[in-house]
Amino acid sequence: MLELLEVSRSGFYDWRARQAVGPGPREQAREELAAAVVQAHQASDGVYGAPRITAELRAHGCLVTRKTVAKVMRGLNLQGISPRPWKLTTRPDRDAEPHPDLVNRVFDTGRLDAVWISDITYLATGQGWLYLCAVRDGCSRRVLGWAMADHMHASLVTEALAMAVDLRGTRPRDVIFHADRGSQYTSTEVAAFAAKHHLRCSVGATGVCWDNAMAESFWATLKVEFYYRHNWATREEATRGIHHWISKVYNTRRRHSALGMISPLEFEPQTQREPNLAA
Repeated sequence: MLELLEVSRSGFYDWRARQAVGPGPREQAREELAAAVVQAHQASDGVYGAPRITAELRAHGCLVTRKTVAKVMRGLNLQGISPRPWKLTTRPDRDAEPHPDLVNRVFDTGRLDAVWISDITYLATGQGWLYLCAVRDGCSRRVLGWAMADHMHASLVTEALAMAVDLRGTRPRDVIFHADRGSQYTSTEVAAFAAKHHLRCSVGATGVCWDNAMAESFWATLKVEFYYRHNWATREEATRGIHHWISKVYNTRRRHSALGMISPLEFEPQTQREPNLAA
């Protein structure tokens, strides 16, 4: 066999001796890193790519580079999840009184409760459409309030807003509430709720996804990392699943690149709030 494979006798015995001793320190370190990468990938529900897995490993004391993690993931045939293309879904109310754009695509001002971002998305279930409205803090990316229903009336927005208002409690006066130019956000019902709770309504241009890009980014994350990976027989099943994912995964433990690879709940205590808080 040695002659057939053109391997020297001394080389064969050297290899056999190494096998008896076991893997060397470098090979053992590679195996340990591969196991840690697999564990981190599985803990993220198969969502994280190399950047977030690198952050996860570093948080547990493993000093490794992103390129090394990417190489290990390629060798293990592991991949993160990427978003799908954006589609226009906004339906403007032609007769509504227009709100100004108070944000101009600057969603994060460096302070909590300066800008709240909102949008509504469509989710398919076996019973038909489920509509989800979410309200997020532009600085911490935390989902402050959300509501789901089989309709997309203005009350869906006010329900999500009420949850955000109750969660924050004492907050700055005149928080900017930014959304797209959909009929729900330009309705008199939402305008009245916003005025009562000292929220300044702001909307972007119709059909310009960049004017509400932070909301669109959240939908991509929700759908690609969670929603599209399951089949939803009923609206109730989807509602429970999304509630759990937002409260227990996205807000609590999902690492955000814009936040230095920590979760919103970890980030908020490190961040200033807007001055002139109102009771």
